[in-house]
Amino acid sequence: MEKVIECVPNFSEGRDRETIGAIAEAAGSVSGEYVLHVDSGVAAHRTVVTFAGEPGAVVEAAFRAVEVAARRIDMRRHRGEHPRIGATDVLPLVPVRGVSLEECAGLARGLAERVGEELGIPVYCYEAAAATPQRRGLEACRRGEYEGLPDKLSGPDWRPDYGPTAWSEAVARTGATVIGARNFLGAVNFNLASSGNQAADVALAREIAREIRAASGTPWSLPTVKAIGWWIEEYGCAQVSTNLTDMHVTGIGTAYRAVVAAAERRGTKVTGTEVIGLLPEWALVEATDERTVSAAVKALRLDSMRHLGRGFDPARKIVERLLK
Repeated sequence: MEKVIECVPNFSEGRDRETIGAIAEAAGSVSGEYVLHVDSGVAAHRTVVTFAGEPGAVVEAAFRAVEVAARRIDMRRHRGEHPRIGATDVLPLVPVRGVSLEECAGLARGLAERVGEELGIPVYCYEAAAATPQRRGLEACRRGEYEGLPDKLSGPDWRPDYGPTAWSEAVARTGATVIGARNFLGAVNFNLASSGNQAADVALAREIAREIRAASGTPWSLPTVKAIGWWIEEYGCAQVSTNLTDMHVTGIGTAYRAVVAAAERRGTKVTGTEVIGLLPEWALVEATDERTVSAAVKALRLDSMRHLGRGFDPARKIVERLLK
C-alpha cells in the first residue's frame, strides 16, 4: 500500500465479549484494511480496536464500527473507571505512510459529518480536525463526561460540530463521539506495588499522575504527557495511566523512568508496564541506550503481566510488524 492510515477507536465496552466481537468484526469488514489489535479492560470498561490500511477503506470500516457500537452499547447503563462521553468515545485517524496529518484531518471531518447525519450521534472534532483551538484537546471535548452531556449540548460554546444538538432518548443511549486526527499516541500504564490498602494506593497513583502530567507545571512535569491514577481490580493494583501525546518529545522510556523515580520518592515501586493498543517500532528502539526492541521490553518491564494474559509480544504489539 502506498498510502496507509491507522484508526484507533475507543469503545465504552470492555466486558461483553459478543459486543466486542461484533465491533471488531465490523472494523475488519472492508477490503483494503486489517484489524491489527483488540485490547479490552474490564475495570476500565473499555475496548481499543486498532486497524489500518488504505485511507478510504479505513474510514468506511470506522463508520461501520461506530454504527455497531451505537446499536449495541447503551450509555445509560455504562459505569467504568475510564473517562468517557459516548459508546464510541474517541476515534482518531493517524497517518502511517504516504498521508499527511492534514489529509487525515479532512478524512476525520468527513467521517464526523457522516456519523452525525446518518447515525444521529453528536460529534466533536478534535486535535488536527478541530474547528477551534478550544476543541483541540480531547480532555476539553470530553469534559463533564457522559453525565454532563445534556448541559453541554445546550450551551452555546459546546454545540456539536455535527449531529444532534439537543438531548433526546436516542442521544441518551449513544452519548457523543469525539473524532479527529493526530500523530501516534502512546497509551502506557504503570503498575504500582500493592500495599494492601487500596485507597492509599490509589491516592499515591493520583499524586504521581498530578506530579508528572504536563498541565501541572511541577519540577517533574513531562512535556506532552497526560496522566491519571486509578485502581484496576483485575490486576489488584493501582496504576498511573498515561497518554504520551508526542513520543518524539517524551517517549516511553522517559515516562517509565519518571514514574519509577516518583514512586521511589514515596517508598514504593513500579512493578510493570502495560501498553494499551500498539506502538511504532521507533518508540521502543529509542527507549533505551541499547536501541533494540528486546532491550526495551526488558528494561521497561513490558512483559511483567504475562501471567495475567497481558504479555508484550512485539510481533503483535508493533504496528510495522503487523503490517508486513
